[in-house]
Amino acid sequence: MAETVTKKVEALAIPVLEEIGLELVEVQFRREQSGWVLRLVIDKQEGVSLDDCAAVSREIGQLLDIEDFIDQAYNLEVSSPGLNRPLKSMADFQRFTGSKAKIKTIEPISGEHVFVGRILQASEETIIVEVGRREVTIPFAQVSKARLEVEF
Repeated sequence: MAETVTKKVEALAIPVLEEIGLELVEVQFRREQSGWVLRLVIDKQEGVSLDDCAAVSREIGQLLDIEDFIDQAYNLEVSSPGLNRPLKSMADFQRFTGSKAKIKTIEPISGEHVFVGRILQASEETIIVEVGRREVTIPFAQVSKARLEVEF
């Protein structure tokens, strides 16, 4: 059920967000301690403002009221991805080339599942990450989860 809701919300939200110059990073629909939460994570090149979040909340909230496909009561939350932004697509890896990331793989590569390093290159099918003093080539199809890492 949650997966169906997230897919429908993605299909509804992407055209609206693109029209106002925003990107949909992630949609979550899950039960939390306070009840059901529909969370949209948005981004743009120069960063997301509070006004961006409020505008998206209004627009998407109205569309969700009209479409009315979510049976449970829920709270709508719209936020920026924060410092540890998820990397979901090849375009994300390309955009953040040069940044530090933590990448988890489905299958081990050279006996490891987790790689923390600088993204050196991202092509159609592979990501090259500098981990310590070595370069690791990770097939994009093997990425199970990836996030930017904060550098201090």
